[in-house]
Amino acid sequence: MAIIGRANVGKSTLFNRLTRSSQALVANIPGVTRDRHYASLTWDDHSVLLVDTGGLVGGEEDLSGMVRQQAEAAVEEADAILLVVDGRQGPQTGDAEVVDYLRRTAKPILLVVNKIDLPVLEDRLPEFYQFGLANLYPVSATHGLGLSGLLEALGQVLPLPRELPAPAPGIRVAIVGRPNVGKSSLINYFLGEARLLVSPQPGTTRDAIDTLFSWEGVDYVLVDTAGLRRPSQVARGLERQMVLKTIKALSRAEVAVLMLDAAEGLTGQDLRIIGLIEDQGKGCLVLVNKWDLVRQDVQEARTLLDKATSGLEFMAYAPVLPVSVATGFNLRRIFPLISAIHTQTGIRVGTGELNRLLKTITERTPPPRYRDRPVKFFYLTQPEIHPPTFVAFVNQPQGVPDHYRRFLVKQLREKLGLTYAPLRLLLKGRQRRIQGQK
Repeated sequence: MAIIGRANVGKSTLFNRLTRSSQALVANIPGVTRDRHYASLTWDDHSVLLVDTGGLVGGEEDLSGMVRQQAEAAVEEADAILLVVDGRQGPQTGDAEVVDYLRRTAKPILLVVNKIDLPVLEDRLPEFYQFGLANLYPVSATHGLGLSGLLEALGQVLPLPRELPAPAPGIRVAIVGRPNVGKSSLINYFLGEARLLVSPQPGTTRDAIDTLFSWEGVDYVLVDTAGLRRPSQVARGLERQMVLKTIKALSRAEVAVLMLDAAEGLTGQDLRIIGLIEDQGKGCLVLVNKWDLVRQDVQEARTLLDKATSGLEFMAYAPVLPVSVATGFNLRRIFPLISAIHTQTGIRVGTGELNRLLKTITERTPPPRYRDRPVKFFYLTQPEIHPPTFVAFVNQPQGVPDHYRRFLVKQLREKLGLTYAPLRLLLKGRQRRIQGQK
């Protein structure tokens, strides 16, 4: 669902209010929602991906250019459109043209008249019926007024959930990275044919493309994704949609392959992508591509590899492999590593083994006292895989310092042999052990 409208009509305020409203259960998409562009919004039996676009028109911005660059891209995949207007200012020049354009898409349009926070302002509502839109909803995004009615109406115009086809069997691998680091070329190398478009031009791949592939008897589903760019470079049009498709591909994947450029090292854009991978708990293999351009000097190669991976400390579980798609260097090592990562992220440990391990760790290195009281761990369980997620029940979860939590994660990783897996450890309060619980 796309939020469309002029600049400064309150689109982002509405976005923020909807995604934090008491009527909505929100699952933020990591990384990108920090820039307030996308969020998954769920209420009642409905779930949508909410897209906050930039100002459709306003200031010196040209309407036709905006329609081409932004509205077409934002509306293309939307099931419904929230057209936001300023209820204080009334209809403005260009609003009718925007409505005409959106009406031609044949998609449901809800006209959201924002900034209606005083009864006197309701007198301006009839002015907006000139656009011929029956669905008109006065709201105040700032104060949260009128949102329940808006959500109820939105639920009525959204299409019924589509049945998704059964996913193809195999380990789903998302190939991610900045533009022009060799993602499509890597897939083509293994396919042995030009199944995917390859070009030295950054941003060639416009969509996520699933490709079935088998390597040494193991099935994989490769996902080639559009290169992510700086937030300032994806603020308009098609490239914003490219980022959205990349996020979707990553959310469907079980393992991410992050490609870096050996000559450029780890950049701020790479760190942003790493944040997406880490937040979604994906197992990850880091490939440092274009290694053929590195001079064959051992010390220089080591220095370049350190430069390319400096900053990955918080994702130290991800193996790093220098490769060259151009020459084939180290490429045969990629899929055994992916398979190992997938196996480890899908491991499930028995409760008995976990609690014996927890007892050994906490007795050998007890947690520090909190407010002059001992911190006691009672129970450890694993409710989820991909990634392995553990829940520890403790009498004072707020008293477990970050360094001790990191210590527990490190111990679990070492003792369980999960070298390549991201681990999540959650703490829950419990005053005493529940008798008879298994």
